[in-house]
Amino acid sequence: MIRTSGLCKTYGRITAVDSITLHVPPGIICGLVGPDGAGKTTLMRMLCNLLEPDRGKIEISSVILGYMPQRFSLYGDLTIMENINFIGSLYNLDKKTITARADEILSLTGLNDFKSRLAANLSGGMKQKLALTCALITRPELLILDEPTYGVDPESRQEFWKILYQLNKQGMTILISTPYMDEAELCHLVNFINQGRITVTGTPLQLRQQFPHQVLKVEADSHDPYLLSGIEGILDISFYGSYYRLVTDAAEKASRAVKEHCRARGINNLTIKPVPPTMEDVFVLLAEKEETAWKMPLQPKD
Repeated sequence: MIRTSGLCKTYGRITAVDSITLHVPPGIICGLVGPDGAGKTTLMRMLCNLLEPDRGKIEISSVILGYMPQRFSLYGDLTIMENINFIGSLYNLDKKTITARADEILSLTGLNDFKSRLAANLSGGMKQKLALTCALITRPELLILDEPTYGVDPESRQEFWKILYQLNKQGMTILISTPYMDEAELCHLVNFINQGRITVTGTPLQLRQQFPHQVLKVEADSHDPYLLSGIEGILDISFYGSYYRLVTDAAEKASRAVKEHCRARGINNLTIKPVPPTMEDVFVLLAEKEETAWKMPLQPKD
């Protein structure tokens, strides 16, 4: 569905996209994940022909492409239906076709009862659904979404992903960038991008299985986020209010060190157990290291 090779884009001395080779097979939800400034938006804009690459090649087999930008770009002083009619007219769709497709898509997105509401008066989640509706009005085979749920409440994010799954079941290929690791878990294929390069590609399961460290969950009678700081052999510590997650290369040695550390501070009631890594663990590892020995250059099949 999408193939790029050696794709590059620079802005002066800044290289936003650096020799990216990307393959998105048809019929999947493909995630593009990386920190702010990693090059996700620049890459997507080049795929949509909104930016011209400096070098490289882009091949997209889809005849019709739908694009939803990161920022809400519709008109706040127009109603939902007026925005849809305007976007549809830009693609030379007649009024009857626009109305029929709008009714179908608005039912899917749950906006049917709000056709006459001004876009400026919509909630964040409803604005994103309207933007999605407009991106779908041409019935695209390929949908490209640039962080569509950024800043949206969790319930609206969940509803949005239910819609994406329905579209995917109908055969639509979706490329989506997201800052949320729980959303990365929902993708069939994930590409991690950092400093303009795709560093790792794989399914969420493959990426978790290839995580090169061990993870421990520690529950202790303490709410001090710095309780376990300074323990030798701990590569990373996260505090979640009621427990700690530790990343280490030697779980048994780290467990003993944690127990000794806590006993020295009068904390004897604690539990330590190994847990599987999450996509958050994978993301942190890849985002923190410009170059990592952990490489997994999977080539998805057509």
